[in-house]
Amino acid sequence: MNKKILIVAAHPDDEVLGCGGTILKHVADGDSVHIVIMAEGITSRDSVRDIVKNTSVLDKLHSQSHLVAKRLGAQSLTMFRFPDNRMDSVNLLDIIKKIEQVVDSVKPDIIYTHHGGDINIDHQITNKAVITASRALPGKSVKQILFFETLSSTDYQLIDINNVFVPNWFVDIENEIDNKIEILKIYNSEMREYPHSRSYEGVKLLAQYRGLAVGHKYVEAFSLGRNIL
Repeated sequence: MNKKILIVAAHPDDEVLGCGGTILKHVADGDSVHIVIMAEGITSRDSVRDIVKNTSVLDKLHSQSHLVAKRLGAQSLTMFRFPDNRMDSVNLLDIIKKIEQVVDSVKPDIIYTHHGGDINIDHQITNKAVITASRALPGKSVKQILFFETLSSTDYQLIDINNVFVPNWFVDIENEIDNKIEILKIYNSEMREYPHSRSYEGVKLLAQYRGLAVGHKYVEAFSLGRNIL
């Protein structure tokens, strides 16, 4: 039976970095994938948020997100345009309600989102909002929640028992890794030169490293938050 998949990512590029290969597998299996991107991107690079100044850059970035969604095979893309790296300036309830609207509309079986221990504040808030918006109430559709890791955020967090990413769910992406990296190139302005972890080499190395744990060449790893059989 085909499944409905919801990806909730904080920023443009997180959806590919965190689970691009897994999305491609879901689509190949006939599942319907829906993507939500919470924050606008870019504007945090200035000391003061200035949407007017960054209009053309934001328009280009958001056009890239639509192209990425198309290349991934997603059926829909929703962009909420919350303040970039300033989502803590927004009432959490307002963020939760936006995600609830999508969850009620899509009725996903599986949700993928950020790990709560990431160093990035938008990732942390997105994680918390998704958990609240998809709480296991009677009659709700969400059976499984998986948290992905994001290069230059999950890996930069100082190790603590309360925030460490512990992978316990693995998806073989050997057949998808090259396509994942090609799609990621649409977001080339968001990538950095190796040995920065958010580099093309870093993406491939992480997939190889996670694969070593389970005897596969390339893997995307997740932390399982919920699984209802």
